[in-house]
Amino acid sequence: MQKKVRRQLTLFVNPNDAINIEKIRRMYNLVQFDLIKAHVTLCREDEIIDQDRVLANLYNISKKSFTVNFGKVVRFEEGKGVLIPALKDNAEFYGLRASILNGLFNPPRIHFPHITLMHPRNSLCTDTIFYQIQKYLLPAKLTFQSISLIEQEDDGKWKTLDVFKLFDNII
Repeated sequence: MQKKVRRQLTLFVNPNDAINIEKIRRMYNLVQFDLIKAHVTLCREDEIIDQDRVLANLYNISKKSFTVNFGKVVRFEEGKGVLIPALKDNAEFYGLRASILNGLFNPPRIHFPHITLMHPRNSLCTDTIFYQIQKYLLPAKLTFQSISLIEQEDDGKWKTLDVFKLFDNII
């Protein structure tokens, strides 16, 4: 039987910034917690099918760290899931996506950055759980300093294949 392999480009949350995020995920969505660390998906598997082109774009773009501002937790997927949505102004995130997907998707589809706390595929949020989650102090903004190429075989743990560092502009 052939294995199902998925690859994505991901922005992992710095462990120091992810303490409360990971507490929530461990408590209310242990399956997802065990599969992958807290992250924002940058490019989904169907966007990076031409991996050679994507990697060439990654190597040739100006890579600098950037910050995403986040809002309050919200429920989604008929209330089953919970996520932290990014606020609307994310020009750097969308610019990075456009550069990475240049020549593949012009313009790339809109992909709203977020951090999933409870994935509806393997958890179920209730009003009581959502109330508890709302009590946590969660980061209002996160700075990302690397992009990870990750892979999942079948429904197993995600593995990091490569990391592309993002640097601050030094004058």
